[in-house]
Amino acid sequence: MSEPQSTVAWHISTKSNDNGGNCVEAGPVLDGSGRVAVRHSKAPDAAVIVYTREEWDAFVGGVKEGEFDF
Repeated sequence: MSEPQSTVAWHISTKSNDNGGNCVEAGPVLDGSGRVAVRHSKAPDAAVIVYTREEWDAFVGGVKEGEFDF
């Protein structure tokens, strides 16, 4: 990610406590681009993956449709 992590409005999963804190944080990149950044909640200074708005919308749509259910 080229911009500092401080330019992301991070949100941790509400399920984080249910999972022993092993969850992800995600949030919009605050530059008006519509991109969404994702990082590991226990390693906030580690790698960050940034998705375009289209990629993020496709992922969220897949989750809602059960695409990733076991």
